[in-house]
Amino acid sequence: MLDFTLTEEQTELKLKAREFSLKNVLPVAAYYDEIDKTPVAVLKKAFEAGLTNGDIPTKYGGKGYGIIEGVVITEEIAAACPGIATSVFDNSLGLEPLVLSDNEQARQTYLPKIAKEFKLISFATSEPMMGSDVSGIRCTATKDGEDYILNGTKYWVTNGGIADYFSIFATEDPKSKHEGICAFLVEKEWEGVSIGATIPKLGQRCSNTVGIHFNNVRVPKENILAPPGKGFVLAMKTFSRTRAAIGAFAVGAARAAMEYALDYAKKRRAFGAKISDFQSIQFKLAEMYQKVETSRLLVWKASWEADNGIDPTISASIAKFYATEVALEVVSEALQIFGGYGYTKMYPIEKLYRDVRLYRIYEGTSEIQRMIVSGYVLNSYQAVMPPLEDLSLHWKKNPEEVNQPEAEDSTAWRCKICGHVHYGKEAPEQCPYCFFPKASFKKTE
Repeated sequence: MLDFTLTEEQTELKLKAREFSLKNVLPVAAYYDEIDKTPVAVLKKAFEAGLTNGDIPTKYGGKGYGIIEGVVITEEIAAACPGIATSVFDNSLGLEPLVLSDNEQARQTYLPKIAKEFKLISFATSEPMMGSDVSGIRCTATKDGEDYILNGTKYWVTNGGIADYFSIFATEDPKSKHEGICAFLVEKEWEGVSIGATIPKLGQRCSNTVGIHFNNVRVPKENILAPPGKGFVLAMKTFSRTRAAIGAFAVGAARAAMEYALDYAKKRRAFGAKISDFQSIQFKLAEMYQKVETSRLLVWKASWEADNGIDPTISASIAKFYATEVALEVVSEALQIFGGYGYTKMYPIEKLYRDVRLYRIYEGTSEIQRMIVSGYVLNSYQAVMPPLEDLSLHWKKNPEEVNQPEAEDSTAWRCKICGHVHYGKEAPEQCPYCFFPKASFKKTE
């Protein structure tokens, strides 16, 4: 039986995140966007309010929240500011490789500390010359005894300039592609770790983004999250569990844009009437609401699968690329409703427009998600309907009379080229429609 009702605890968590966002995130969002800086104090307040690190298992001092709880929180914070929401959520992304790894010692060392103290952990696969192609990593990890030595640069690292720890993906040999990729937990204060300047961006300016350089950084064996050959799988497992949250970012931002547009449409007057009275505006609002609701359902489905031990890869990809693409459409329509005011910094739409554009890019571009889904559809999807060559469309005979042994002309033959169905003991020498020979016909069952 399907049930789309949040539990009492989940509903309380949603309302708590909503109240926190309206009180602590929304009032400062425009200012920190303007100065291009992450409000670390807000991140700390979110930690103190219990809105971060909830997905740390209870055995390590966490709350043991599932993905559903995470996306519920994320939507509410993203509605107030997508950029701040990105930095709040980043701990979940950075923690996931550690939680999924086989390194129990590392979990016991770091997870309790992150659960109890205000510590930030970042995730890094991308590099200056590598993004979607994770197998193209060039940051090297050279084995030295039981340790590894890291050299190279990671890029587009969210919270990288303010984080305490990093989940780093590197390669033993760039030529080995997937087989050489490994993963490590690196501390910011280790010798040889350098943090780059904040990368100036179009949007998401409330979320810190930097490059991180490694110069002969020694990683002890205790901090190996995945040896060579297992790092790529760990990265993909991480994405399959965190991509739903990117969809939740998009849902929150789109919902906020829709609500702002709704409020504006009810108050703005033109041609002697409220613009909400115009059918064209009503249709825009209806489509915006439909897209927000559809996106949320897809995000919840992917999250539910992950929480119930079902491989969420395909559902997460669908949720991610649908929600992030329609979020841009919703915000764009909201800006259209606002007209010229929507294009100014005095109203919140232009910031949302800049912020949501990133969602189609990070954690796997929309094109990558289409590749994942199309690969599944073409290679793994199990069709219910019969193959076309076995499909007999009996529009010239009653199907109950076809292929009966007592009837002289009831045997059905289907042309595999054009679909023509011939009735007789044998197939015709040539199809009367497409002129292909007898061999193109197949007897139907």
